[in-house]
Amino acid sequence: MSDDHRHVQEFFTARAADWDARFPDDGPAYAAAVAELGLREGDRVLDAGCGTGRALTPLRAAVGASGVVLGADLTPAMLEAAVAAGRNRDGRLLLADVAALPLRSGSLDAVFGAGLIAHLPEPERNLGELGRVVRPGGALALFHPVGRAALAARHGRQLTPDDLRAERNLRPLLTRSGWHMTSYVDEDDRFLVLAVRAD
Repeated sequence: MSDDHRHVQEFFTARAADWDARFPDDGPAYAAAVAELGLREGDRVLDAGCGTGRALTPLRAAVGASGVVLGADLTPAMLEAAVAAGRNRDGRLLLADVAALPLRSGSLDAVFGAGLIAHLPEPERNLGELGRVVRPGGALALFHPVGRAALAARHGRQLTPDDLRAERNLRPLLTRSGWHMTSYVDEDDRFLVLAVRAD
């Protein structure tokens, strides 16, 4: 495991137990973001960096009983918290690194990633790996329940020009990774980027 991966794992292991308690009101925001993915009954979708699995329930509702919902995370403690919350009933949990997913190329219809961008050690390569497992024309949603400015303020930081989630940085990054950005929303109460897998 690389140092980057170890740091991500340590960060989330320390926070897994009380993660949901710290953000109790995010459920409707997750459901609204999932709705924007345009999933259909029977679709196959991955929650990349699923954490405690807060997106799994709305993802399951979107694809129905015939669909496939997977949640992948690098941190065992986060997946354990997902199981404790019963969210493993809504999706199959994988202890896996989004940089090297144990999935066939083109096997998914969509990927959902909440709070993911900031924790990708090699963003272009990692977003490319998410693209690998999605069929051409499939969808990607990059979500956070608060916008960039609100998140920076929460952490006592200023927004900087090199912020990966700024549209002028993220759009070309997605393009280089095999995605076409179709929508960019950065408001106080949500950050949501939608992209389509290029042919």
